[in-house]
Amino acid sequence: MNQTETNNAEWSNPENWSAGLYFSKKDSRTWVPKSVPWMGWTLNLAKRAGAFWMLGLLVGLPVLIILLMSMTNG
Repeated sequence: MNQTETNNAEWSNPENWSAGLYFSKKDSRTWVPKSVPWMGWTLNLAKRAGAFWMLGLLVGLPVLIILLMSMTNG
């Protein structure tokens, strides 16, 4: 089985999905389609890069918004 087949098998496995979040160490991708693909993409939180992306989005995005808002109100 090549990596593409492994990724697809892991993505299809319901045990890798929990409350809409995806966790699979065998899947090589950081960004994967959501369980309903037309709804967009999600992070593979079993990967270090996925966890860093999540942290960056949860912390960095609000900080960026606050900075942009303070610049426009100044």
